[in-house]
Amino acid sequence: MTDKIALGLALVILGIFVADRIWFGGGLPVFLGKELFRFSEYIAFWR
Repeated sequence: MTDKIALGLALVILGIFVADRIWFGGGLPVFLGKELFRFSEYIAFWR
C-alpha cells in the first residue's frame, strides 16, 4: 500500500465518522464496537 492510498483511505474513514457525527448523532463507533465484539465471540467459537 502506497502512502497516497493509505492517506486517501484514512481520509475516507475519517470522513465517514465525521458525517455520522454531524448527521446521525455519532452512533457509528458504538455500533462498530458491538459488532466487533460479536464477531470476536463468533471467531472464538470456531477456535
